[in-house]
Amino acid sequence: MSTLAMENLSFSYPRSAVLLQNLNVVFGPGRTALLGPNGAGKSTLIALLATVLSHKSGYIALNDSDSSVPATNLRKYRQQISWLPQDFVPVGGLTVQDHVTYSAWLNGASRREAKRRAPAAISQVGLTEMAQSKATALSGGQQRRLGLAGALAHDAKVILLDEPTAGLDPNQRDRFQTILQGIDPEKIVLVSTHQTEDIDGTFDRICVLDKGQQKFHGSVFEFMAFGESETDPRDKIRSAYGRLVDREN
Repeated sequence: MSTLAMENLSFSYPRSAVLLQNLNVVFGPGRTALLGPNGAGKSTLIALLATVLSHKSGYIALNDSDSSVPATNLRKYRQQISWLPQDFVPVGGLTVQDHVTYSAWLNGASRREAKRRAPAAISQVGLTEMAQSKATALSGGQQRRLGLAGALAHDAKVILLDEPTAGLDPNQRDRFQTILQGIDPEKIVLVSTHQTEDIDGTFDRICVLDKGQQKFHGSVFEFMAFGESETDPRDKIRSAYGRLVDREN
């Protein structure tokens, strides 16, 4: 079983406030929602896990591959990570098929393997009929699914998605959540969001961040126990979130 662990992880930009402070958490297989208000440190944590940013103290390890160690271990770590940034923009001039193939190759797959994996990933996100369309011609929701297809084609152990449903309409958001539910449960899927409506029925676990600190990490059932006595699960989730997070944000 794969695990993605952080110990005493902290980060701040030069001459600025601390964005993450002494995080100690282990993510295992399944879908985990990284929940918190804007500015809580969610995107910073995703970027650190993707090694787009370098942590200042503590360490990150996927199984035995410590991302704070340069050279061999860092390369090994990166080969097992797929990352979809919030500001994902397709590469101009490429078709959907070529874009997903390119993404898989860029993340370490051989050219032959990338080409082989692309059709299945495109099918998984429901873009088969658009495979020969230009990637830049897709709608906003379709482009998010294109980015996810690239992450899936890499066949990494860890999939990091930064606010993938931000700005999507309810139908697009529901479709994206359905795709998430179909991802191999043995993969570690970490999805940042500030929308509590994304939680119900989609995720196995929740990790709550607020002002750079971990407020909760556990199952959805354990999270809902913090809520009021509402019968609707979505209301219990909103109530639990309100109790855990400083509402002055």
